[in-house]
Amino acid sequence: MRKVNVQVDVQQAADETSALSSTDISRWVARVLEATGRNAGAELSVRIVNAAEMQQLNNEFRAKDMPTNVLSFPAGDIAGLPVDTVAPLGDLVICASVVADEAKAQGKRLDDHWAHMIVHGTLHLLGFDHENDDEAADMEGREIEILRTHGVANPYGESPQET
Repeated sequence: MRKVNVQVDVQQAADETSALSSTDISRWVARVLEATGRNAGAELSVRIVNAAEMQQLNNEFRAKDMPTNVLSFPAGDIAGLPVDTVAPLGDLVICASVVADEAKAQGKRLDDHWAHMIVHGTLHLLGFDHENDDEAADMEGREIEILRTHGVANPYGESPQET
């Protein structure tokens, strides 16, 4: 299989340093592209933020006045790009403290939860959503399979703390 060309610009805007490395983020994005048959590659930005910045963005773009784990901003189609240009996929914004708190509360490895946020956000950039039961089942199934294929447990399954 040909290696998928992924270009990721990671902006570290939070004091928290628990995020995956740029290399690991690129690998997870490439895995999503491969799994969804989008082998042409992609370019995206990942901004890692604190809770205050995430709350402001979540309020501004989703009218939810609280921080969340990940927001996705798809680039959309850009007319006139040369055929050999890596297509801009969009931007992910991930709140480091929310991801860390969720991982701890759910009894998950922090790196695994970060991987899940990258997979989840990238699927959103590709047009997948979970606004209704059918969409949620499709998107969650894709997430579970991509993560499982690369050694990460089902993020929607029971955590060790729930047994």
